[in-house]
Amino acid sequence: MRERLQKIIAKSGIASRRKAEELIKEGRVFVNGVVAGLGDKADAEKDIIKVDGQIVKPLNKKVYILLYKPTGYVTTKSDEKHRPTVMDLLKKEEKRALFPVGRLDINTEGLILITNDGDFANLIINPQTKVEKTYLVKVRGVPDKRVIERLLTGVNIDGRVLKAKRVTLLGHRNNAWLKVVLTEGKKNQIRRMFKKVGHPVVKLKRVKIGSIEIGDLKPGEYRRLTHKEVEELMDLASRENKDGD
Repeated sequence: MRERLQKIIAKSGIASRRKAEELIKEGRVFVNGVVAGLGDKADAEKDIIKVDGQIVKPLNKKVYILLYKPTGYVTTKSDEKHRPTVMDLLKKEEKRALFPVGRLDINTEGLILITNDGDFANLIINPQTKVEKTYLVKVRGVPDKRVIERLLTGVNIDGRVLKAKRVTLLGHRNNAWLKVVLTEGKKNQIRRMFKKVGHPVVKLKRVKIGSIEIGDLKPGEYRRLTHKEVEELMDLASRENKDGD
């Protein structure tokens, strides 16, 4: 059966569908020895598809991992600056086809998903699915109601309006702790928003994606998601996507 190349690559676990599109645009995907173009189709059973010289093969088993990313690690398969990556923490896993779902910046800790299922990854990170990501945030000072309302209605940063879905003040002495829920996930969104409103982030930790919580894991630890957890997360993402149509 002929399918779009980015879908075949995503199913193989090499990359998410969005990343696969970038690989095709960069001329790194070949079908039967010919460089592929975005929109091209192929038959995974009959055609020889290569990404960076690696033959694309169907997955034997899909893997879903929840990892507690410590600070100081980058969320990529490899890093040109030779910094430690989240993949280095998977000591006993076959990492060749695995990749992180979305990103957390180097100074942010918490929940990151790692998989070889490109369709799953695309469903989670696609902003149209509106999957909630929940963070615990420590900031300088104590935001008042006016500031929190501004975070909810939107902060204009470099011509783009960034906003949170929910912001809850958890407690404070000199510096406040808040729970922040996003459905967008722009680069460094929380740090940029709080800096803009005059309360720079001191500490940032993601604790939940959709229905999946970080639980009792410690920095650097990870576990496999259960079949039920994967189904619940995918059902949630699919339902949110339909509700937004």
